[in-house]
Amino acid sequence: MMNRNGAPARLPRRGSHTPPIHRFYRADLAGRQVRATTRTSAVAVAPERLSEDQTAKDSGWKVVVYNNETNSYEEVMTVLILATACSTEEAYIETWEIDHYGSCAVHRAAEDECRSVAEIIGTIGIAVAVEPES
Repeated sequence: MMNRNGAPARLPRRGSHTPPIHRFYRADLAGRQVRATTRTSAVAVAPERLSEDQTAKDSGWKVVVYNNETNSYEEVMTVLILATACSTEEAYIETWEIDHYGSCAVHRAAEDECRSVAEIIGTIGIAVAVEPES
């Protein structure tokens, strides 16, 4: 990009412009709600997990998230991290699959845990379903 004199345009200094507003989500697990805030940081609270033995015995359900054109990668990744306590890398991979394949199974566990996770994910307006594994 060039300025009026034909010289390369300089980017504004860091402090000279207003930074973009980033949305963060704060989970209220008692009420099973996720609400957006415009803060510079957020506290991620993972839902309680069942023990390994209980999960293996009661598993057989999955949470499937479907693509839409309204939620950004950042929104979907943030809510996946909050709802499933996954890593940022795993959240990105699942978000990419949702975007490119139309849907992705993002969590597998017992039915009650899957319904709790789906309820949290659904708060951002994205379609989500709890289905038995086949």
